Amino acid sequence: MPTLDALSQALASGTLRARALIDQAMDCIADPNGEGSRTFVSINQAARAQADEIDRRRAKGEALPPFAGIPLALKDLFDVAGEITSAGSRIFAHEAPALRDAPTVARLRAAGFIFVGRNNMTEFAFSGLGLNPHYGTPASPFDRTTRRIPGGSTSGGAVAVADGMAVASLGTDTGGSCRIPAAFCGIVGFKPTAHRVPRDGATPLSHSLDSIGPLANSVECCATIDAILRGVTPRPLANVSLKEIRLLLPTSLVLDGMDEHVAKAFERGIDTLARAGITISRQPLTELLRIPEINSRGGIAAAEAYAWHRPLLESHRAQYDPRVANRILKGGELTAQDVRDLHDARADVIDAVAKVTNEVDALVLPTTPIIPPPISAFGQDADYVRLNGLVLRNPSLGNFLDRCAISLPVHRPGEAPVGLMLIGRRDDDRRLLAIARALEAELNRKSA
Repeated sequence: MPTLDALSQALASGTLRARALIDQAMDCIADPNGEGSRTFVSINQAARAQADEIDRRRAKGEALPPFAGIPLALKDLFDVAGEITSAGSRIFAHEAPALRDAPTVARLRAAGFIFVGRNNMTEFAFSGLGLNPHYGTPASPFDRTTRRIPGGSTSGGAVAVADGMAVASLGTDTGGSCRIPAAFCGIVGFKPTAHRVPRDGATPLSHSLDSIGPLANSVECCATIDAILRGVTPRPLANVSLKEIRLLLPTSLVLDGMDEHVAKAFERGIDTLARAGITISRQPLTELLRIPEINSRGGIAAAEAYAWHRPLLESHRAQYDPRVANRILKGGELTAQDVRDLHDARADVIDAVAKVTNEVDALVLPTTPIIPPPISAFGQDADYVRLNGLVLRNPSLGNFLDRCAISLPVHRPGEAPVGLMLIGRRDDDRRLLAIARALEAELNRKSA
């Protein structure tokens, strides 16, 4: 798939029409043999007419936004004027439509994107698996015969990009919800430093951990959308010499429980990067071992989710996905002092990790230690809890540490999808994106 910039240039030159792009996306969504019905909870029926209007205006020589006519999908968590924000649930089915776009949606609209529809997701974004009993679960592109989980919570967003239903998707990430589905669907997912992108108009999960980011086919596309979401003009990423990059591969926690597919692809990727001149040091980062203990009773996410969901649970408990409700209810077991202690412990770990890693550009680790399990593997609650915890373990470190992070595909074509994750410094997002682009180019060159 061409990059956003390449598509923008083709549209501007007249070698590509917006209607052709939208037709391709909408036909893919409507394909009865595809995943469209599970990937989207609603479709923008006006998308083709919007593309025709853009083509008409472009043919007349009118000035248009740079990405006018490019199809983009939105997670069902964002307010769009005139649409109901259901957050992957049935509870809000009869609520009033949003009166205005979320700031992020408004910025994407101003840049010219055509929204093809609202993506399916884990109910209320509270799981890393992507299962949804209300709207169905779209399957990862890998091994569709088996039907494997897409990762969550931005499940539909990842499948939409991987299957060509959209050029990019807008997602959220509280514990890996952009990066896990990106890893499980073989694309790129970016989580910015949380405060960089406004979260107004997005149904919250945890105000301390939520962030808003893109899923796309390349680092460059993610960087372009990230700039738009921040309200700045996209500009080229800096060129980074591989020999200048210093990465730390922790040997504490993040490599535990890797399956053979992930271990092989990840180590092969690390070897490729090291041979290219990148400095990769392996050492324990024992500060990370405190995080599972701190979160053992549900953590900050459960506490803050419970505070928001308490009135809904009192009136609509039976309509929740029981597995999501159980996770939220754990937050109700925490006292105000427990929550204060959680925030204090988090601050201590953030400071400790910053001191140990101040001389490296980023941590490098597998996005998840396993490939996507079959959807059928989640019949028992114990399996759900175990696998959800395992899938969330590595990516949630970036949210807990309040840093930016990105997942890149590191598997070879035809292999099970595996993500290589970089966790950069807080507010060093542009540097992380530039490094990720350099790594992506090297990994792609070796796998070609």
